[in-house]
Amino acid sequence: VPGRELTGVMQAMEYLPWANRVQEGDMVEPPVSAKGKHVVVIGGGDTGADCVGTAHRQGAASVTQLEIMPRPADQRPDEAPWPTYPMLYRVTSAHEEGGERMFAVSTERFIGNDEGHVTGIELIEVRMVDGRFEPVAGTERQLPADLITLAMGFVGPQAETLVTQLGVELDARGNVARDAQFMSTVDSIFVAGDAGRGQSLIVWAIAEGRAVASAVDAYLTGETNLPSPVRPTDRPLVV
Repeated sequence: VPGRELTGVMQAMEYLPWANRVQEGDMVEPPVSAKGKHVVVIGGGDTGADCVGTAHRQGAASVTQLEIMPRPADQRPDEAPWPTYPMLYRVTSAHEEGGERMFAVSTERFIGNDEGHVTGIELIEVRMVDGRFEPVAGTERQLPADLITLAMGFVGPQAETLVTQLGVELDARGNVARDAQFMSTVDSIFVAGDAGRGQSLIVWAIAEGRAVASAVDAYLTGETNLPSPVRPTDRPLVV
């Protein structure tokens, strides 16, 4: 993204640990503070929420959190019946402290001054088309920003790398599509972990790795005695 090198644009983990050290009494003031600044947090997950709460407690002038995904539903959608995990709109304690949340937006560029410090951010609305985020023409806007933290999560495998080279298809969420045996839409190419499931815990990646080993063994030899602990469609149970 143009302007990434500007002072004031940093990874969330370059910002958050200093606040923890202040709370532990290791220092009086953090070297990076949101006090009096317009703060933009890129990323709508837990790390982004930590940045939101920390910025408020440091006395930020404003806090805006950006998320590239569309706003989730308030109630469990019909296509995600129990016990599947529903993608719902959630308000954490950090969000209750204030600020604005913007969904379905992507960063076009960071804006800076002659001294090389960030002063703003240019956004554009996006929508999902054939598994990819496409910009919506005419929706560009700019926000003031003195401090920008990058807290983006996993939104799918990089399409311009192996995905394109191998010619595999993506599903509606931008992950590599696969069948009940973990095989992609290209014969003999199998998919495990975040590339097929989406962002998840390492225990799922380990389990899927074992399941794919079993599927590959059966594909090559016609049978297998290897364990297959999970299926591609398995999801965590929720109440």
